[in-house]
Amino acid sequence: MDGYYAWMIIATALVLMMTTPALALFYGGMTRAKSVLNMMMMSYVAMAVVGIVYVLWGWSMSFSDGFSGDGKLFANPFKLFGLKDVTPDNYIYVMFQLTFAVITAALISGAIADRVKLSSWIVFLPLWATLSYFPLAHMVFGGGLIGGKIGAQDYAGGTAVHINAGVAGLVLALIVGRRVGFQRDPMRPHSLPLTMIGAGMLWVGWYGFNVGSIVFHTTFDQNPDAFLAQFYSETGRTFANTTLATMAAMLGWLLIERLMHGKATTLGAASGIVAGLVAITPACGAVDISGAIAIGAIAGGVCAWAVGLKFRFNLDDSLDVVGVHLVGGIIGTVLIGLFSTSEGAGGVDGLFYGGGLGSLGDQTLGALIAIGWSGVATAIIGLAIKYTIGWRISEEDEVNDGIDLAQHGESAYDFASLGGGGGHGLPSGALAQGSAEARGVNA
Repeated sequence: MDGYYAWMIIATALVLMMTTPALALFYGGMTRAKSVLNMMMMSYVAMAVVGIVYVLWGWSMSFSDGFSGDGKLFANPFKLFGLKDVTPDNYIYVMFQLTFAVITAALISGAIADRVKLSSWIVFLPLWATLSYFPLAHMVFGGGLIGGKIGAQDYAGGTAVHINAGVAGLVLALIVGRRVGFQRDPMRPHSLPLTMIGAGMLWVGWYGFNVGSIVFHTTFDQNPDAFLAQFYSETGRTFANTTLATMAAMLGWLLIERLMHGKATTLGAASGIVAGLVAITPACGAVDISGAIAIGAIAGGVCAWAVGLKFRFNLDDSLDVVGVHLVGGIIGTVLIGLFSTSEGAGGVDGLFYGGGLGSLGDQTLGALIAIGWSGVATAIIGLAIKYTIGWRISEEDEVNDGIDLAQHGESAYDFASLGGGGGHGLPSGALAQGSAEARGVNA
């Protein structure tokens, strides 16, 4: 039992690392040199704001009713307000769930890079966490509508985290509007090494995310042997599935990128890593090794194709939150209905394992509820901010000095001392949607 608590402290630290510095580096490297500090700040600020709100009423909204399977939309936000009546031995699990809330909110920032006032982002965060994340966390993890009544499987957050963040990114990209020069000016990533480092750190941190999400059927005191057997079985399964799905997704992305655009890029590799991690998140406890590889390969290939659709629809999802997190989250959630095995954590056979269409229907319904809830909640908050304090920095600041100087009075690089002088001409980026040449024009 002491070993389990020690592991959960490590898992919590790993998930904390996923937001800062991993996501901050991953996103920061894909923006323009004049925007990197602001992009990183959006992750750091999300950590602070959502973390405090989570302790005040987020835990209560998500888990104050326990895991009753009540089918509700959210729990009482005041029952455990400020962790009232929560004993210190449960703080580890509270902190673990806090890190999930933090990174979910931070993921959204990639869809609105380069152009949003920090003050508006700070106002958005607690409102969105309260109206979108905490309810979906209860529906999925707290025995509410999706995980309890419907019975859809979601081991670590395909719906509550990735579909939720992906839909929010889509809605905000539409409300905030496109960057000045989108589809006209080249906007490549300014530092692919930062992005690659961030992707590697996300991969390592994701083991805390997935492997730490085990929910026990019995307590250690009730049945030590059953507790330990489940712990060893599920941690082994989720660790292996997370690893292999990510490998397969990276290869799947690079293959499609090569076929479509003639080159397999480093940005494509980083993007494929994240796509695989996203897709296996809900499925890591439900599928076997072959299912994990299949889900990863499918997600890598489909997401590589999907990120290019934004140009067809003129949607400025700056860093492809929609193409990776929404699409990848849907793939991972729905494909559980095909690849789930009764030997997994949910004990349900999917269609390919003789289980019929029941699981596929449950998974699809769970994904649709998450899409609808997040879309409505985000639209209400996004429009309210747009027509009150406003979202955008001025066009002059965006085009000339950039958001770093306009919002923070700082710049990431001293180009003058390096003799560069052209730092603000470096373009910003979306996730890989083709060869380096193609991305120079459209990303």
